[in-house]
Amino acid sequence: YAVVLVLAISAVNGLASTTVVLPLLTMGVVNFAAARYFLLRVRNSNYHYNIFKFEWDLRYHIIDNVILGILSSLIILLFSLLLIVPGVIKACSYSMAYYIKCDNPEISAMDALALSKRMMDGHKMQYFRLQLSFIGWYIVGFLCLGVGVFWVSAYNHAANAAFYEEVSHVRI
Repeated sequence: YAVVLVLAISAVNGLASTTVVLPLLTMGVVNFAAARYFLLRVRNSNYHYNIFKFEWDLRYHIIDNVILGILSSLIILLFSLLLIVPGVIKACSYSMAYYIKCDNPEISAMDALALSKRMMDGHKMQYFRLQLSFIGWYIVGFLCLGVGVFWVSAYNHAANAAFYEEVSHVRI
């Protein structure tokens, strides 16, 4: 299921990239879907994908997720315009916003971003190193005619969900 979900995410992103506005509208929903699936999977290894419940979850929170995707992208873009490093720091700060939104669907996008920023205080370097550890895996995935990237991406999503589980128990 994880690889199929990553394949679906890639297809949606590929189709959405044909315009400028469409990726901004789909990114939040797609990132929320991935965060929700992998978080449930990390919490329960026997979790089985229920397409009907999952579709309802996406429909119920679609506006909040679109707003979250647009806000986080805009803030990260603005900080990236200063230099690359501030953009990377903001990306690490807001990396847990979708997971927070999964656990607290009633909070606003700004609250999810603020909680993510607070949660990542003192953990940004640890998260950055986690992401760097996947560079070699992505290179190997590309060497396998790009097909291996789907497995590496699923592994990366699962590692991010596990990181959230670890950090969220420490402080939020």
